[in-house]
Amino acid sequence: MSRYYSPEDKMMTLISEDYRLIQVMTRFGIRLGFGDKTIEEVCSEAGVDCNTFLAVINFVVEGFTTFDSSRPLSIRSLMHYLKQSHIYFLDYYLPMIRRKLIDGIRLNTGDVSFLILKFFDEYYSEVKTHMEYEEKTVFLHIEHLLAGTIPPDFHIATYSDHHEQVSDKLGELKNIIIRYCPPTADANLLNDALFSICRCELELENHCKVEDHLLVPEIVRLEKKVSQNAGEPND
Repeated sequence: MSRYYSPEDKMMTLISEDYRLIQVMTRFGIRLGFGDKTIEEVCSEAGVDCNTFLAVINFVVEGFTTFDSSRPLSIRSLMHYLKQSHIYFLDYYLPMIRRKLIDGIRLNTGDVSFLILKFFDEYYSEVKTHMEYEEKTVFLHIEHLLAGTIPPDFHIATYSDHHEQVSDKLGELKNIIIRYCPPTADANLLNDALFSICRCELELENHCKVEDHLLVPEIVRLEKKVSQNAGEPND
């Protein structure tokens, strides 16, 4: 049974009950060492919008959106979370998986191990392109909206309609490893890499869903607001 978290819950309880939420917390800029403080207290001290934090936390736990709709989400807090997610995937987690794959498959250009690594490198390039597009196009569009203007050449619906689930190809890589594991592979090391791939697949799915189901609706509302109040800045 899923657990719904509220501002009065202890942050320690949240982390203890679901290890996945450690990364969510970190991407909001919240560090460990918060003692027995509540979620609301920890968010306040870290300068994080509590309603937005809980919206993402409960979305990851439940798989659907549940938050206090009477209080708007903080678009800036969501953007910070998503930007930190990009850094995590591109600079840390995916490179770590690549190192584990190299150790596990014992790279040999004459067998399937070379194709596995080539597939992964192509996948990394696709994820990087996707996330750079978000940084340079989508987030820039949002910054313009927050400043009270709508660029004429882009609307968030365009992004939403063409938002690829970047975890799909990682699932293909997982299946290739399971079906065609090189006979010379180190079983323990490759299993560790496979576990990391499975975890990354789920995290990327959650990342895309947060964008689609939390960020996009907020931007649609902001676009309408800015259109109705042309030239009026929005916080």
